[in-house]
Amino acid sequence: MEKKDKIFLDHPRFHKFVFNDQVASVFDDMVARSIPFYDEIHAIILDLIDQFYVKNRLIYDLGCSTGTTISLIDRHLKNQKKSAHFIGVDNSQSMLEKCHEKIKKNKIQTVTLTCDDILNLKFQPAQIIIMNYTLQFIDPKKRQLIMGRIYKALHPGGIFILSEKIKSKDQTVNHLLIDLYHDFKKRNGYSALEIARKRDALLNVLIPLEAKQQLQLLQKSGFKKSEEIFRWYNFACFIGIK
Repeated sequence: MEKKDKIFLDHPRFHKFVFNDQVASVFDDMVARSIPFYDEIHAIILDLIDQFYVKNRLIYDLGCSTGTTISLIDRHLKNQKKSAHFIGVDNSQSMLEKCHEKIKKNKIQTVTLTCDDILNLKFQPAQIIIMNYTLQFIDPKKRQLIMGRIYKALHPGGIFILSEKIKSKDQTVNHLLIDLYHDFKKRNGYSALEIARKRDALLNVLIPLEAKQQLQLLQKSGFKKSEEIFRWYNFACFIGIK
């Protein structure tokens, strides 16, 4: 049974947010209740898989966490009598242990899991690279370097799917979107205290950019064909096509 996220209710002295054992144990519930349209983002990814899948070409999941995205794609392809080799990358061993459990449960044979910093990763040629709510945790000064390596790793015609929390340039609008997002979390059962504690724990750990800045990163990395394809308040999904 999925364990419910009560981290910021039970642990008032929780400091900087880290993807440790405690977070990994409740992560699936956490993202389901904290990330708006999480299922819809996966539906979009599956639609894009249908458009850009090429047999025998790699699919990367950067920041693969507990393996939900890999599992959904694998099941989707199997339903079409297709298959793919996945490489899941995460710098949290705790998350990868949960990922391994999910992959084993779903009987996915063609997965390589790597515990490493994405900056250290030596990419193999790939058709699809996915980065769901991961770039936002990386030093903004290093994001352009990572995006450039992603672009180089893709086959011509390959795609990069990027989902991120974003911010607005106008502070009034930005504060409004944050308030609306907190309303969303309250509807999903989080208390005002939990929301405030998590916000403090994520300060200077999760650093969002503006949607315009995300697109600039994509374009400067070589993605001449790029677009914001989904947005809900201060969350967005982008695509870059090589």
